[in-house]
Amino acid sequence: MAINHASELAPAVALFRSLGDPARLAILDRLARGEARVVDLTDELGLAQSTVSKHLACLRDCRLVDFRIEGRQSFYALARPELPALFRSAEHLLAATGEAVALCPTYGSSAPRGDNA
Repeated sequence: MAINHASELAPAVALFRSLGDPARLAILDRLARGEARVVDLTDELGLAQSTVSKHLACLRDCRLVDFRIEGRQSFYALARPELPALFRSAEHLLAATGEAVALCPTYGSSAPRGDNA
């Protein structure tokens, strides 16, 4: 599928932005291994409860994460079965590019943080 216009790229840009935050990516990576409660995610990822809740809300709004209620607890899980395959593809791409992505002056690990990150 060829995409010729910037407006047609907007959904893909939004998807990759939703995946571009380290906390959201860590949450999705954890949920790829099975459902979890907020308390599980805070314990396993070392993130504050408010941070996890905020990012889960974003991921729910993007329809990447869903939840089910059992008693007084909410269990979160990936909403899209395509996500683990996307993560595997990203791992293959990162392996193929070696250190190039990490060394990228705009988005790499040593890039200045700001609007571009």
